[in-house]
Amino acid sequence: MAREFKRADRVADALQRSIAEILRSEMRDPRIGMPNINAVHVPNDLTSAKVFTTFIGLYEQKDIDAAIDVLNEAAPYIRTLIAKDVKMRIVPRVFFVYDKVAVEGQKLSHKIDQAIAADKRVDDDLEEQGDKA
Repeated sequence: MAREFKRADRVADALQRSIAEILRSEMRDPRIGMPNINAVHVPNDLTSAKVFTTFIGLYEQKDIDAAIDVLNEAAPYIRTLIAKDVKMRIVPRVFFVYDKVAVEGQKLSHKIDQAIAADKRVDDDLEEQGDKA
């Protein structure tokens, strides 16, 4: 019987929890604001980890780029802290990437909600006109 989860998936989950805690408790740089770790992708060879990140309160692209640069500069330090937290023989190198998919998904969801509300208003207006006739 095959295992349900690959080792890379378990490592990615452990790294996500560890990095989120490290960013919350250790990183005090105001340029990164409040980062959210949306996902961590670890290849099967476990040599690197791509951390997909968004930021609460950062909307300008230059601010987002600066925050990603700060996180990538701090990546060796974060990797050291991960090594203390997660028991692994070799800790993957960490690379931070801005997660545009999550942000675009939120925008699309908001537009869908607006369209549904507009349709409901149109339907309510048509019902009122039908009741008056």
